[in-house]
Amino acid sequence: MKIFFKLWFAIAIITPMCMNLHAQNKTAGSKELFDYDWKFYLGDNNSASTVTFDDTNWRTLDLPHDWSIESDFSPKNPAGNDGAYLPTGIGWYRKTFKTPKESKNKIIIINFEGVYMNSEVFINGKSLGIYPYGYTSFSYELTPYLNNDKENIIAVRVDNSQQKNCRWYSGSGIYRHVWLESKGKVHFANDGIGITTPIIKNNSAAVEISTAIKNDSDQPKNLQLKTIILDPKNNKEVKQVSITVQIDPKSEKIFKQNLIVSNPKLWSPESPHLYSAKVSIIDKEEITDHSIQNFGIRSIRFSATEGFLLNGKPTLLNGGCVHHDNGALGAASYYRAEERKVEILKESGFNAVRTSHNPPSKSFLDACDRLGMMVIDEAFDGWRTKKTEYDYAMYFDSWYERDVQAMVKRDRNHPSIIMWSIGNEIIERKEPEAVVTARNLAKAVKAIDVTRPVTSAMTTWDKDWEIFDPLMAEHDVAGYNYELKRAPDDHKRVPSRVIVQTESYPRDAFENWKLVNENKFIIGDFVWTAMDYLGESGIGRWHYTGEVPGEHWERDLFPWHGAYCGDIDMMGSRKPISHYRSMLYNNNEKLYLAVKEPNPAPLEIIETRWSVWPTWENWTWPEFTGKEIQVEVYSKYPKVRLYLNDKIVGESDTNINTKFKAVFSVPYSPGQLKAVGVENGKETAPKILKTAGKASKIVLKADRKTIKADGQDLSYVTLEITDEFGTIIPNADLNVQFTISGSGSIIGTDNANIKDVNSYASPARMTWKGKALAVIKSKRTKGEITLSASADGLASETIKIRAE
Repeated sequence: MKIFFKLWFAIAIITPMCMNLHAQNKTAGSKELFDYDWKFYLGDNNSASTVTFDDTNWRTLDLPHDWSIESDFSPKNPAGNDGAYLPTGIGWYRKTFKTPKESKNKIIIINFEGVYMNSEVFINGKSLGIYPYGYTSFSYELTPYLNNDKENIIAVRVDNSQQKNCRWYSGSGIYRHVWLESKGKVHFANDGIGITTPIIKNNSAAVEISTAIKNDSDQPKNLQLKTIILDPKNNKEVKQVSITVQIDPKSEKIFKQNLIVSNPKLWSPESPHLYSAKVSIIDKEEITDHSIQNFGIRSIRFSATEGFLLNGKPTLLNGGCVHHDNGALGAASYYRAEERKVEILKESGFNAVRTSHNPPSKSFLDACDRLGMMVIDEAFDGWRTKKTEYDYAMYFDSWYERDVQAMVKRDRNHPSIIMWSIGNEIIERKEPEAVVTARNLAKAVKAIDVTRPVTSAMTTWDKDWEIFDPLMAEHDVAGYNYELKRAPDDHKRVPSRVIVQTESYPRDAFENWKLVNENKFIIGDFVWTAMDYLGESGIGRWHYTGEVPGEHWERDLFPWHGAYCGDIDMMGSRKPISHYRSMLYNNNEKLYLAVKEPNPAPLEIIETRWSVWPTWENWTWPEFTGKEIQVEVYSKYPKVRLYLNDKIVGESDTNINTKFKAVFSVPYSPGQLKAVGVENGKETAPKILKTAGKASKIVLKADRKTIKADGQDLSYVTLEITDEFGTIIPNADLNVQFTISGSGSIIGTDNANIKDVNSYASPARMTWKGKALAVIKSKRTKGEITLSASADGLASETIKIRAE
């Protein structure tokens, strides 16, 4: 059957609002960030859920929190290489809070954005339930169990003790935000607002707002449902609509509003325009619930004959897979960490990401909306057949429909999301039952959202391939992992199939780009991976003769505790492969210079399946003086020239026939290596690498000098060891000590070295390739933050950051 989508869509997201629970100005609803001043205990205690339990000696902390990343690496930890050799276990959280008198007639709901895993929540000693899946948002109503105007105790038991339960680093704890919501007896259902735009023309967009309302009162209600659309850039009202609705007592009902936005500004990665909407339920003169949302308008269209069209424009997906961890912060989902991740992905030339292999944080999707990054939102790694002993297969039959629909309901209104993925490399993919499961999952998704295609990632490690045709037919877009080479023949067999490569080897960037560029039915490629990540320890590594051979699934490779297959390293720095891939898909970068690490004779460098040859921005190789070193130049210019100490080494064509790459063999001599593009006989855009001298100073660079004094905001401070002229010393491996004072704290340090097993929570860090990183978190008091760094033999350096 021919697959053809014409999808127009607008999005709605809940804007974080830090408001107290007190009703003001006849407004009953409020939403409070509930992250602060929790008590935490690592271990189990059967009495910890009770009201009378004494938690005085427990640690006080703010969320988000990942207890695994704070701990020490050990090859004996049960999560093993999958879990980055970090500990897991059981932990408890408790929080004391009061509700005001006026909350007596309100509905109070607690919302957890993510708890890993098997969380059980208690309110005043009453269990509200257990939620197994660690990546799904979930809510509980607290109202029946609250002591109004008195102290209440929330307790959360988190059980991540059954190992292994994940193939990558999951983290442990309440690692995403928590919200406390106060609503009137008539209120929105959880994630109950959906916005679509069924018609977009040149000068107008028809907007449809679907709102699920719950009436928890004992009386039928005549209500006003009001929506005001604003342009946040100037805060001007764009449109408003108000309808009168009726709803029976103790019931839930969906209502729809329709309006027209004139001359809409469309959302795209190049111009991620967002509107905002204020949706209110009004009972007589009281606003019983309200939601301020951002939304964008954009159309998506998929077909085998036209490819992927965004707002009617053919668009190739230059994508990367990303796991949910934030490097040195582990799974802790700070908004700034998620925002910075998207910023780096954009700067690296990506226009799309796949959230492998679980729903991401709301903060990540909010950043994708605001900054302009398309997303494949993925629900699961597996279905009924397990990949690890205690993974989601244990819960699949009982929970898959609730979890996949929770993902779609929460995320359906983000303009960044262009596809739903229902799985990854399903073990049972050759079995007939997999076809039925895929059909049921797709049905569950489309019960909530019919505006986007459904995909999943499929592959084979043997000769079978056409056997997957019935399974692929249950998807709107077929996801290929590492098998894009089969696509041309598949197109002849199934000409209606729309194909996206959902995972690819980094070294195959050119071949995959060529297939995507030359075939309309292939809409894009998602490399494994866009960024290095914790867990799957050793994937993407290279090693030397005599070291332990093999891949990460074959044996433990400690001290490797993460994946080095990313285009971007754990500090957020781009590797040479990142510049090459971006150059293929984009035109904003046209020349790049890098050096392939020489074989350290008599040893040789040995690559593994997901690796690329270790290549660096480095012309400091004193041990190879006079020996040949391979220099790579990536170029969109017709020709390139390479100079060493102002003497020409050679000239080479660079075009599609040379894969936009030139390789020169250069006898190493210290000094200056320079590459230039040559166009119409003229040299342009020089790229230079210099030999570093003696380590002379520490340089500190903050990505943000001013941050919010909210106990949540972050500044990333990069440390560089340089010579007297500012050239980074690539072989400087120095022990650096960070110290901090004022209105901030150090919550993580890193150096991008996946083999460094010093705790990420330590303020001490060895530099690697001349660099290190410290992550600073603000306190809830305004003031100056002073970060200092010292290393033996060098003068200490200080940087100041302001918390406001």
